[in-house]
Amino acid sequence: MTAASAAAALAPARGPRHLAGTGVLLRLALRRDRVMIPAWVLSLGLLVAAMGSSFQALYDTAAKRAELAASMNANASLRALYGPVFGDTIGGLVSWRMAGFGAVLAAVMSLLIVVRHTREEEETGRQELLSAGMVGRRAPLTAALVAALIADIALAALIGGGLAASGQPAAGSFALGLAVGGTGLLFAALAAIAAQLTESARLAKGLTGAVLGLVFALRAAGDSATAGPSSPLTWISPIGWAENVRAYAGDRWWVLLLLAAGTALALAAAYVLTARRDIGMSFLPARPGPARAPRSLSGPFGLAWRLQRTTVLGWTLGFLCAGGIFGGIAKGAADLVGTNRQALEIFRRMGGQQALTDAFLATMTGMLGMVAAIYAAGSVLRLRSEETGDRAEPVLACAVGRLRWACGHLAIAYVGTAVILASGGLALGLGYGVSAHDVTGRLGPVLGAALAQVPAVWVLTGLAVCVYGLAPKATTAVWAVVGGCLAIGWIGPALKFPQWAMDLSPYSHLPKLPGGEATATPFLWLLGLAVLLAAAGLVGFRRRDIG
Repeated sequence: MTAASAAAALAPARGPRHLAGTGVLLRLALRRDRVMIPAWVLSLGLLVAAMGSSFQALYDTAAKRAELAASMNANASLRALYGPVFGDTIGGLVSWRMAGFGAVLAAVMSLLIVVRHTREEEETGRQELLSAGMVGRRAPLTAALVAALIADIALAALIGGGLAASGQPAAGSFALGLAVGGTGLLFAALAAIAAQLTESARLAKGLTGAVLGLVFALRAAGDSATAGPSSPLTWISPIGWAENVRAYAGDRWWVLLLLAAGTALALAAAYVLTARRDIGMSFLPARPGPARAPRSLSGPFGLAWRLQRTTVLGWTLGFLCAGGIFGGIAKGAADLVGTNRQALEIFRRMGGQQALTDAFLATMTGMLGMVAAIYAAGSVLRLRSEETGDRAEPVLACAVGRLRWACGHLAIAYVGTAVILASGGLALGLGYGVSAHDVTGRLGPVLGAALAQVPAVWVLTGLAVCVYGLAPKATTAVWAVVGGCLAIGWIGPALKFPQWAMDLSPYSHLPKLPGGEATATPFLWLLGLAVLLAAAGLVGFRRRDIG
């Protein structure tokens, strides 16, 4: 269904004046997301359901599960990372492992859906075309929110039904599902507010993502501060609310009312804001630029830097904060040595066969590398948004070649990846060095471990360039590949994925640093593959039509 056909279909729309056309817009949104929503829901829902069998295999007796719960609750570092364990049953361990992580992923899914069908539609001009029909003022926002609601309900049902079908108590299963889905719906409402405040989809996603990072940090700080009842910092965070539903450990259904109340307040604010602005406008408009452009804007690289500098700065600051937090808690990971062999086994599979503290640091640097791929893919795909937004054609109509224009953005993607990983590694090494009273000896290896992730990130960057150049309409598949690599690295060791599945991710071919043995061979192979993918993409881009 095209925008023009959707606009024509809106003519006979019926319903309340401000909601006229909501049904047609909802069908259009679901059609456009017919791949993205099922992919998110199925991958996350089945992942949570499969976690129970993993814990059953690793901790097959009540004594082992009780030992794991006691070890995790006694360690502030791991409480900050995963949260406390409220129950030592199989279901309780699944809730401990996936309540916060699943809530974060559901929030990301929901914010992407809402921003895509609100601010992004306005930014591209499609919403103005659709609004030429009988479309109420609140119809676009309502359709986007209902699409997110459908996705979150499906996710909650799949998690609850999957865990119940695997033999876990039904009450706890659906409590966990509602906690995850409810968090996603809350962030859909927050994304709706961000879409009214900002002038672009990128800023709306960044603002909502910053709120998500803040509430996750509050949850981590609160859980690391106390091993007893949840701290006030945890109760400030919606991620902490999902955690404190305590599925399989008392099932606090009343905590879901906090998610419902927060969602209702955010929705009310979003609807008030959308009624007070014109299509395409925002409450935080861009500042007017100087009368004369600086020399830095005289070339394609200067333009690309101007367009992406805020993103690079935001990611750099985010990695500095994350690295500092994880570096500060790294020393505490060694407290588990000798107390829980199963937990040691998981960390060693994720981080290598060296000492547990080095394995923890290797795990954290690996996480930074996998998350950096999100930045790299988004930076490359900015080329696609510039092209489809008709901003590339005026530039290319001047004395600027295609490859010069593309390489300006790609330079930001490749160099920016190294910069943000260096910032994360620097903060991680400093945090660990200060806590261990050995900054000089700890900083170098940790910084090197973070930079060792660059070749793997560049492989995914090259893949994004290849898809953009050869099959631009399939660029959404890049996010599926990045998400798959993230799932393999984060969940694969715990679920004991077969080696062939682990090898699908470029990160699996990197040495586990710090502490492991490093050779040049895997780095050279990854860099060679990255070059080939990028070259193929640039050749395809040079030969195809723009748009």
